[in-house]
Amino acid sequence: MRESYRAKQSRKARINREKQENNFDKKKKTNNSSISKVKKDFSYENQVQLSKEEKLYEDVVAGRNAVLELLKSDKDINKLYVERGEKHGSITEIIAKAKEQKIVMVEVSKQKLDLFAENHQGVVAVVPPFNYCEVEDILDFAKQKNEDPFVLILDGIEDVHNLGAIIRTAETAGVHGVIIPKRRNVSVNSTVAKVSAGATSYVKVARVNNINDTIKKLKEAGLWVIGTAGESTTEYYEQDLTGPLAIIIGSEGFGMSKLVKENADILIKIPMFGKITSLNASVSAGIVIYEAVKQRILK
Repeated sequence: MRESYRAKQSRKARINREKQENNFDKKKKTNNSSISKVKKDFSYENQVQLSKEEKLYEDVVAGRNAVLELLKSDKDINKLYVERGEKHGSITEIIAKAKEQKIVMVEVSKQKLDLFAENHQGVVAVVPPFNYCEVEDILDFAKQKNEDPFVLILDGIEDVHNLGAIIRTAETAGVHGVIIPKRRNVSVNSTVAKVSAGATSYVKVARVNNINDTIKKLKEAGLWVIGTAGESTTEYYEQDLTGPLAIIIGSEGFGMSKLVKENADILIKIPMFGKITSLNASVSAGIVIYEAVKQRILK
């Protein structure tokens, strides 16, 4: 049976419509593939660029307060990355100081800053690795200020937020330096710098191989080494915390290690009256540090 003219025209129209739909789908797939490739290439390019930065400069400082304090401290900054767009608040002060110090500054997207750090608040400084000092530098610093050495020893702090908070408290209290072990302790990184609100730019931090050897050296230099331990019978406010002093703060979960505890001259405790029998390490440090500050002021 021959196809009618109307049926023939309908069939041709249907075939043309299907061809157009097929061409549209092919074009859409090609475009999506191109977009994906661009995104992939962009991401790869950023990661390559970031890895090159990290090879030369192992750390970053992120966040407005931390970067501002870094700029005020006149420490080395290789490059400053600022989020592209309108600038408000403290970011304008950061930009002004960076220009004044002739620091290389680059405006980038938020996505690029996200590759460097979380919660960057629109600004990231690429810096050399943290410059740890020697224990002798801490003691010399106290001598230069004509003050009795006031040192903090951290034995096994594993949380970067605790370390940042402790360094911040140490700086506000006038502690001459903080000593941390190379093992079983977090190091100073971008998160620590941000949590410390920039205090890492001012506080001397020594990183030692052996805490117990360091304790012996401090004793030889005339410091009393006082540890915090729950089993002690001496309340922290009953102990004389004036004079040359090193306070030991143990880890968040286990406190001081056995040998460190044995090498301390005196053990003190913070009284507990609730059902929870331990404090956050940074809180414990703050309580004892400021008791020492009080006693030194009233001396």
